[in-house]
Amino acid sequence: MTEMTETNEMHGTELTDVPQRWNIPADASLQSVFEAPECSPWLRKTLSGPISWQVRNEATVRRALTSHRTALPWVAALLALGATVTLEGVEMPAPLADLIQRSVTGRIVTLHVPTAGVRYGAAQVGRTPADDPIVAAYAGVTLNDKPPKTVQSARVALIGVWPRPVGLAQAATKLIGRPLDEECIQTVAQAVAQEVTPVGDFRGSEAYRREMAAVLTRRALEQCLYQEQRR
Repeated sequence: MTEMTETNEMHGTELTDVPQRWNIPADASLQSVFEAPECSPWLRKTLSGPISWQVRNEATVRRALTSHRTALPWVAALLALGATVTLEGVEMPAPLADLIQRSVTGRIVTLHVPTAGVRYGAAQVGRTPADDPIVAAYAGVTLNDKPPKTVQSARVALIGVWPRPVGLAQAATKLIGRPLDEECIQTVAQAVAQEVTPVGDFRGSEAYRREMAAVLTRRALEQCLYQEQRR
């Protein structure tokens, strides 16, 4: 197999003194999202790399969320953050995950992105840092504010380990109600390896993708832990 380059870069810092939710019109271009002051460095990172300036200018938020190909790392990051969408004719926002899984349908009007309180981590492996990832993991964790601190919500979105382009791992729910520590993170990583259903190809075998799912999940969650420890 061609030598792979692993990247593990987005040690995002929690946003403070900002609104709790960033509302983005579905007709907005990805470039306008990329340039917005609300777009944190780690989220902006998912819109760079293989995604060119021209693609960002031509693609809308709606297209990216429905095609699942235009900006897949960005969509995965949004899933990890627990983003929601308002659909035309529907008053209450729906989880973006439901739209991706097609359990709800409709024309997207607005994307809602949480901007505070989420610990975030991401890790990926690819042929080069500039290529689309072969496997990637994006984690978002929130904790309660009173000791003993335990996890209130946890999401791990994975690319390259499902028949579909991106999906959330149910294993992340094992963190809820428990402390965010190395032991719990390892438990989730091992469960992810059992849960994923990768399809091998010339870029990576089924076994390789399964192993990377566990390794990258652990790394992404460790970044969330690192952020929490720095608070």
